[in-house]
Amino acid sequence: MDAAMSSYAVSGLNISQSNTSKFRHKFSLRACELPCRSSLCSNANGRTFHNSHLDLPIQNRNLVGKTFCAAEAWIHPLSSTESHSHVEEEKVGVLLLNLGGPETLHDVQPFLYNLFADPDIIRLPRLFRFLQRPLAKLISTLRAPKSKEGYASIGGGSPLRKITDEQADALKLALEAKKVAANVYVAMRYWHPFTEEAIKQDKINKLVVLPLYPQYSISTTGSSVRVLQDLFREDKILSRLPVAIIQSWYQRGGYVKSMADLIEKELQNFASTEEVMIFFSAHGVPVTYVRDAGDPYKDQMEDCIYLIMQELKARGINNDHKLAYQSRVGPVQWLKPYTDEVLVDLGKQGVKSLLAVPVSFVSEHIETLEEIDMEYKELALESGIENWGRVPALGCTSTFITDLADAVIEAMPSASAMTTSTTDGSFNQDPVGYAIKMLLGSFLAFVVLLAFPAFKNQIV
Repeated sequence: MDAAMSSYAVSGLNISQSNTSKFRHKFSLRACELPCRSSLCSNANGRTFHNSHLDLPIQNRNLVGKTFCAAEAWIHPLSSTESHSHVEEEKVGVLLLNLGGPETLHDVQPFLYNLFADPDIIRLPRLFRFLQRPLAKLISTLRAPKSKEGYASIGGGSPLRKITDEQADALKLALEAKKVAANVYVAMRYWHPFTEEAIKQDKINKLVVLPLYPQYSISTTGSSVRVLQDLFREDKILSRLPVAIIQSWYQRGGYVKSMADLIEKELQNFASTEEVMIFFSAHGVPVTYVRDAGDPYKDQMEDCIYLIMQELKARGINNDHKLAYQSRVGPVQWLKPYTDEVLVDLGKQGVKSLLAVPVSFVSEHIETLEEIDMEYKELALESGIENWGRVPALGCTSTFITDLADAVIEAMPSASAMTTSTTDGSFNQDPVGYAIKMLLGSFLAFVVLLAFPAFKNQIV
């Protein structure tokens, strides 16, 4: 299984420009405890930097209390600062948001620290927020050995950065084919690269933010956008930049068609295609995200599966299908049903052929290459499933990239200066007070984990 939410949280966003452009700044974000090797060492916030009810479509379901739409672009209200003159030559930037991943085994523990230090991943009550970083340090240290084994099994590091760079290059070419000249940047949430300087040096005057997460979750798109808002608020140039954010895009026809194309192609590898169970495995989130925080992820995921299956049915493919959630960690309840439990049940029910479809991911990484291809495949075969197949991630599939280009173009007119809310100031405190809280938090975190060995076992 991947490192923690496995691949889903620190103190920052990491950005670089696509290698098709002149500028390529490679900084990486670390939390404040880690060594700093850059002139962008710290800021006021304490960051340090260095280099199944699937029968109905979502609109017919009860979404009371949901505050996020299955969106097109998020249009920011105009701030008091006027946007750039329309007379200026338009210089468009596209910022791809992704999770990031350790590129070497040495990177695993600090990557995990970044992940668990994100308050959108481990959601502590305000009174206990001072425990965030000590807990992140402890959990990342405990999980690192097991996570290193997983990364070692797929070659010693995550391929996510390389694939995302390739997607950025492909998107730039797709935009050029549509007569839109744009610089494409990559921003990783928990690892390399980081820079806002490339955007400023390229004199971008309009930015479209495109998360590479088809469905919105507060732990993915939400977390990255929050950090992006912090960065823009702290920078006078970026705070005036017109921005459009594409919140989610799972419902776009090009994405749905691309997923259906891949499924249809992989089904041909089975002797009896009509008997194959189409098994969608999505990254899970804790139930509290949906129940208490109003995360639309579950609804959007179910609607996504509905749309893909409708496209397949239009092609005459009427296979049975299941949706389950993978990568849970810790003692709390996550979205159900769980992937591993469903695979065992399907084997008991006599299912002999299964096609796994990773539906949260547009790039190959540890959750597809190790968790699905190794752990879940082995479990499925042990459970009585005889024929196993897996749909590849979308990667640079042409129909997918072309649709992303269309999404960018459609979002451009909505760009306006980003307005940001103030933070709670939990990290803006005097150094002595911060040091005391860190020491106290470290001690309490250590006591908690020693007192609850079952919780410790769930983490590691």
